[in-house]
Amino acid sequence: MTHIFGFERSQLLLLPEAVDDYVGVDNPVRFIDQFVDGLDLAAAGFNHVTPQATGRPGYAPGDLLKLYIYGYLNRVRSSRRLEMECHRNIEVIWLLRTLKPDFKTIADFRRDNRAAFRVVFRQFVLLCRRLDLFGRELLAVDGTRIKAVNNKDRNFTRNSLEKFIRAADERLDEYLRRLDESDVAEAGTSGARTKNLAEKIEALRKKRGRYGELLAELEQSGESQISLTDPDSRAMAVHTKVGVGYNIQLAVDAKNKMIVVTNQVVDMGLLKETAEPARALLDVEQIDVVADRGYFKSEDIEACEKAGITPYVPKPQRGSSVRNGFFRKDEFRYDAARNAYVCPAGQELTPIREGKLRELKKVDYGNATACRACALRPRCTRDVRAVSRLENEDALDRMTERLKARPEILDRRRETVEHPFGSIKQWMNQGAFLMKGLENVRAEFSLTAFAYNLRRALNILGVDAMTAAVRG
Repeated sequence: MTHIFGFERSQLLLLPEAVDDYVGVDNPVRFIDQFVDGLDLAAAGFNHVTPQATGRPGYAPGDLLKLYIYGYLNRVRSSRRLEMECHRNIEVIWLLRTLKPDFKTIADFRRDNRAAFRVVFRQFVLLCRRLDLFGRELLAVDGTRIKAVNNKDRNFTRNSLEKFIRAADERLDEYLRRLDESDVAEAGTSGARTKNLAEKIEALRKKRGRYGELLAELEQSGESQISLTDPDSRAMAVHTKVGVGYNIQLAVDAKNKMIVVTNQVVDMGLLKETAEPARALLDVEQIDVVADRGYFKSEDIEACEKAGITPYVPKPQRGSSVRNGFFRKDEFRYDAARNAYVCPAGQELTPIREGKLRELKKVDYGNATACRACALRPRCTRDVRAVSRLENEDALDRMTERLKARPEILDRRRETVEHPFGSIKQWMNQGAFLMKGLENVRAEFSLTAFAYNLRRALNILGVDAMTAAVRG
């Protein structure tokens, strides 16, 4: 018995006459080709769709878009690696019809057409809606942090800059003291130590001056921090692995865990801004949306109800009463008919004063007489307990009742929205951005979300059904 041997490299082979024979009918590149060919690239905002009458011919934007979609679908995002794939990958050779653009052309295309990628993602979402891949009943909203092209050492806050400046001043004072001592000790000698200290002092003064300039720039801009490599990136929470990056917000449809919209914002108070575009894109009058405690804000929850979005957001347990181990506010029952709260001891708390909070009317409820004689007082307050109520808190009461009726919806949120996050960071290996700047990052993540949705759609329906829908 012997081993299996291949052909000699110099031997002539009877290969297929067409490149098309190397690509199977169920290969995803066939869908990519049909989908891009069916797009109105000029309307999407791509540059150079119509070639100039004079000058050197350039690559068609459709071909470069196909290359990027293929690359993100197959975990190849670098322009240099995409250039290599054009030379050695038979699928890319088929897709681009043997075109071989250089890496700079590929990179410039992504940068120059950054706004158009979001339109392409939207067009694919509309195709998926037509194919009934979205349930259009429940959205899960959440955010994830993705690393930016900015080292943590090149991100500064006002406190860190002030700390660096104080440390630099202390070091300068120490160096100057040592310099004076060296001048005396090295009198009449070569003064090598004095020269070394003088160089250190000059370097430290330059560094201290740079910190001062950054602090002045930060105070002038009104921002809380500054990043030197990628000015739009921000330092993330200390407990995350991402030092400096972007907080990516997604609205995910619960049926097939497919992304509907993406946004780069912060969590607090922006539930409507993330869910409303998704509701409009799915073309429904009413939709449920579930999010975690980071999205709890009364104004935003009220705005969701007015926009045809039914929110499910658990209330965070925070405040001085929670920190001190006293009864939480949700343990006080509001009686709308009497405009009063009923405390855990059964006593009635009535309005005692009015004020403002975030431009909203706020009413405090209390009962000093009952508090001082209450047996539960050690578990409730140190003096007299007051419970506040905002003018739009009816929306929070309604949401609390909805959560009591559907407690399982919070678990469904987790399993829905964590699927794309895990797939993007682990399977697609996209835990860091390659580009700098918010607009560039948005373009890059539009391609990432497109590739995630495309993989999900192909796994569910297959290449034939997806291609037929594009032709169709």
